[in-house]
Amino acid sequence: MGVREAVKDVWQRLAGVEATEGDAARGDRKTRMLPAVLTPYRGARGAQNVLPKPTPANLRRFAETPVVRRAINVVKDKVASMDWQVRVRRGYAVGEVEDAQERLKVLRRCLEEPNAADSFRVLWEQVIEDLLVGGYGAVELEATGDSLRPFHLWAVDGATIQIDRCWDGDPEKPRYAQATGRSGLEAAVPLRDDELMYLRLNPRTHTPFGLGRLEVAFETVNQFLSAQKYAGRLASNSVAQYALWLNEATPEQHDRLIRWWQDEIEGTGRVPVLSSEKKPEVLRFAGGTDADLRLAWQEMLIRMIANAFDLPPMLLGVEGDVNRSTAAELASEAFESAVAPVAKLVAEHITRDLFAKKLGWREFEFTFNALEARDDASEAAVQKTLIDAGVLTVDEVRAMRGLPPLAHIEEVQR
Repeated sequence: MGVREAVKDVWQRLAGVEATEGDAARGDRKTRMLPAVLTPYRGARGAQNVLPKPTPANLRRFAETPVVRRAINVVKDKVASMDWQVRVRRGYAVGEVEDAQERLKVLRRCLEEPNAADSFRVLWEQVIEDLLVGGYGAVELEATGDSLRPFHLWAVDGATIQIDRCWDGDPEKPRYAQATGRSGLEAAVPLRDDELMYLRLNPRTHTPFGLGRLEVAFETVNQFLSAQKYAGRLASNSVAQYALWLNEATPEQHDRLIRWWQDEIEGTGRVPVLSSEKKPEVLRFAGGTDADLRLAWQEMLIRMIANAFDLPPMLLGVEGDVNRSTAAELASEAFESAVAPVAKLVAEHITRDLFAKKLGWREFEFTFNALEARDDASEAAVQKTLIDAGVLTVDEVRAMRGLPPLAHIEEVQR
């Protein structure tokens, strides 16, 4: 195989254009990995009832700028690194669920290692990134038929997912399609409702798509980049912002003054001494202050970007109006307004789409532990009070904390 053929083969594998025999043998994912590597995004041909998500390239380009990247990472890293648990769903008693502990272990193991390449955090960082950028988070759900590992999860480029607006709820009919970037009959990969987890941020009735936080801040980010570019050019401009005006100077005197200034004064730090009948006048072209950089305007735009991401400006570097008494309150507000809604959305989709629809295990639920109570001391005090009052049992409190029942521990110890 020559160099050109080898490079072509590598690009085809990266773009998911050609599946290997090993992939087909193990029943690999249906969606294509990185479908936009070789070709730009476009809708699938012949699809009458699907709607494409617009402007993914511009959104992702803006997501790589410093201020927006900080806003995304504040939410994404917090949710992806949060401690979590799988437990028996409310309304079901632990003793009534058959093989509860064994199936909880299976779910925990599969979520910790969703596929051969990704961990829980790596998988959901990709999904949450798409969710915040464009409102489209997508995960392919693959059933394996193995009782010890019943499913695989694959992160999917949410911008390539198209939604059938005429889907009637039939689980056997495709609800989604992925635009693969290919032509002809293979332009789209159909996906049933139980084969794809599609997360929407800010869902609305007039469109099947969600609204990403970066979409809300799109125009503001564009203005901020323009203001930053202007300030950068102005700050790096080496041309002096003033000039000397000598009235009634002859051309010879003018040329002699320029040569003298360049040879004797410029760059030497010496004090220039001018002798003329009239005092030279200094003409200024700009103020030469920070106001010329429009720093106040840039700060206002950063505040607008923070508002679009439901974050206090303090977390994006604007700390002028923050003191010790308000910092803790702003951090708590950021968690409740920006982090908690995204975490709850992810947990609800895992519970409904994966546990209930894909596996049929409706008696289990996924939850993030930090969403129950942020203050461990107050949470422990409340739970102790409920145990003393007979409202909760010790095993129920242990289940809330992701711990097995006491009877199970005693059995293991024996």
